[in-house]
Amino acid sequence: MIPTHTQTFFFNRVNKVEHIFVINPAAGASDPTNMIKEAIAKSKSGADCEIYRTKGAGDATEFVSKRCAESTKPIRFYACGGDGTLNEVVNGAANHKNVGVGCFPCGSGNDFVKYYGGAEGFLDIDNLINGTEHPIDLILADGKYCINVLNFGFDTAVVKTMQKVKTNRLLRGKRAYYTGVVSALINSMRTPCKVTVDGESISSSDILLCTISNGRYVGSSFKCAPRAENDDGLLEVCLVKPLSRITFIRLIKYYTLGEHLDNPKFNDYIVYRRAKKITIEGGSGFAVALDGELVETSSIEVEVSEKALNFVVPRGVNY
Repeated sequence: MIPTHTQTFFFNRVNKVEHIFVINPAAGASDPTNMIKEAIAKSKSGADCEIYRTKGAGDATEFVSKRCAESTKPIRFYACGGDGTLNEVVNGAANHKNVGVGCFPCGSGNDFVKYYGGAEGFLDIDNLINGTEHPIDLILADGKYCINVLNFGFDTAVVKTMQKVKTNRLLRGKRAYYTGVVSALINSMRTPCKVTVDGESISSSDILLCTISNGRYVGSSFKCAPRAENDDGLLEVCLVKPLSRITFIRLIKYYTLGEHLDNPKFNDYIVYRRAKKITIEGGSGFAVALDGELVETSSIEVEVSEKALNFVVPRGVNY
């Protein structure tokens, strides 16, 4: 029987840490609950593991926040889903000293773990439980945390389309992103906004897109921030000025590979900064995406929140 809310698996009590797997049953192509239950049952870690299945948007944040407040011993939460599930868990766990956050990537988008080489290294339960906690930075945007990338402009147009097609099982992951790209190419490729980075104005008119990154990848395969380090106290800001559709198509392969910062073909189009604080002023209909989740706003203050999360890097993962 699949548990409705919480189910606990008891092992020998050799570990004082609570291990809680927060599962989004709607993530990915199918409900991952049974797969994760079986993997936990086969675990040789000796840890006490608990499963919690989320009930809807925002539930993971509420659950994690409540458990952090109630617990008297160290906890680890493992976000089982995609980047959206990870984002919710992070927002409940940020800035709690005795709390770690890991990831069992099984959603339609798993961009953050690409920083560590990809999803494969995170799919072994024993390696996750025996992983090491590393303090990392987060992006803080008007009170909401973001672990990977905050982006806007062309990218939010892509996300809007992705949200419309995500219920179609044939259009998951990369297919959903590429569908969004095609739709955005057909429509306007300009977004009016003002962007100020550590007091310096880098845009006062139209842009194509802008990424503010803690991680390195976005959209399943695009290496938007190849120089990002998630523990250096800085965010990577990459603003792309308006360009023609032909130029976009001609240059997109370099952006995908993360070669845009060193390629002279981008010199006329890119503004790149490393920063602690960014102010964005949009207008009517303006929106940003936080780890792929849309937030409509006319303006937003973004800053780095240093060492705000203890992220669990699985045993055996080198990066």
